[in-house]
Amino acid sequence: MDAIEKAIRNALEKGNAEDRAFREKVYRSAFAALDRALQANPGVTVEVAIKRRKAIQATITEIESEYLPAVPDVGLEVDDPAAGLAATAAPAIEIGGKAPSPAVTVDVPAQPASDAPRSRVLPVVPDIMPDATLPGVPAIDMSAPAASGTATEVAPDRDERRIRGRRLPLTAIFFTLTLLAAVGIGVFFAIQTGVFKTAAQLDTAPPEAPPTVEGDDFTPADGANAPAKPGAADQSRNWINVFSPTDPTHVAAPSDAKASVMKDDTGPFLRIQSGPSGSAIAFDVGQGVLEKLAGKHAVFDIIARAEEGKDTQISVDCNFGELGDCGRKRYAVGQQRNEYLFDVQFPNKHPGSAGTIAVNSDFDKQGKAVDIYEIRVSIEP
Repeated sequence: MDAIEKAIRNALEKGNAEDRAFREKVYRSAFAALDRALQANPGVTVEVAIKRRKAIQATITEIESEYLPAVPDVGLEVDDPAAGLAATAAPAIEIGGKAPSPAVTVDVPAQPASDAPRSRVLPVVPDIMPDATLPGVPAIDMSAPAASGTATEVAPDRDERRIRGRRLPLTAIFFTLTLLAAVGIGVFFAIQTGVFKTAAQLDTAPPEAPPTVEGDDFTPADGANAPAKPGAADQSRNWINVFSPTDPTHVAAPSDAKASVMKDDTGPFLRIQSGPSGSAIAFDVGQGVLEKLAGKHAVFDIIARAEEGKDTQISVDCNFGELGDCGRKRYAVGQQRNEYLFDVQFPNKHPGSAGTIAVNSDFDKQGKAVDIYEIRVSIEP
C-alpha cells in the first residue's frame, strides 16, 4: 500500500466510510493536500504535477469501487473543488515525503455502516482540477494507470537526461571557448618567450664585454686578463718599491677604514678594510719614484689576496699630481696571493709632488678585507 492510499484509508477510518458524502470530503481533502504540496514546490514541472494528480485519482477510484453498489456507470459526484468546503470541514490530509502516514482529521460523527452491496466495478472519478487546459501541457491519457511507486512527496523533476539535454549546449560552448582562450594565451606566451626559437636565433646579442663600472677597467680572477702568478712578472724587470708592510707609515686610512700589519706563513702583509662609506686606503708614491717614471711607460704591480673565506672585488685609483692618474681599475681578488698589474704612460714633465695609489678593499661595500703584501712599479724598456 502506497503512502497516498494509506493516508486516505486512515482518514476514512476516522468517520463513516459508508457515507458517500463523507468519502467525498476525504477525497477533496486529498486533492487539497496535493495542491498545497505542489504550491510549496514551485520547481515541479507540469508533467510531474499531472502525474501526481493522476496517481491520487487512480487511488480514489480503486478505493471508491469498494463502497459503490454493482450498478453500471455510477460515478462519484465531484463538483467544483472549492464548493462546499467552507460549509463542512473536510478531513485534513498532508502529503509529504517526511511523514510515512499523513495525518487526516475528520470533523463528522460516525455513522453505522450501510447494508448496500459492494462491487468491484470501478467508478468514474474525474480529476478535481480546473477544466481549462494549461498552456504548454501535453495531452494526458486520463485512463492511464498511475505509475507504480509514485511518491507522495512532490519533488522537482530529476530526469538527468532532460537536464543534460537543456544544459549541454551552453556548457559545451563555455568549455570550448575557455579551452581555446587557454591555448591562445599559451601560444602567445611561448612566442613572446622565444620557446620556438633555436639557440642561434636566441643568441643575437653582441659578444659580452668585460664587466665595467663607470668606465672602470675590470680584471676577472681568471682568463686571458687574469692577474699574474706570483713571481711571473719578475723576469727581466727592475722593480722599484712603492709600499712594503715593514714600513706602514706611508699609508693613510680614513676614520671609518682599518689598516693593520699582520703576518702568517705567507709572510707579512697589511690587512686593509674600507669603511661603510666605501672610503679607500691611500698608499704614498714618493716624488722621487714619480721623477723616475716621468715620460716613461710604467707597469704597477699590487701583490694581494682576499681575507680567508671572503672573495672580494677591489678598486684602484691613482693621483700622480702633475703626471695625471691611472684611471679607475677593478679586480676580482681571490684567497690566494696573486699579482694585479696595470700600466700607465706618464707624460714627460716634472711631477712637482708625491702621488698616491688608493685601494678600496670591497667595491660592493660589504666590509670585506684585503691583504696587501707589496706595491711596486717597473719601467717598460
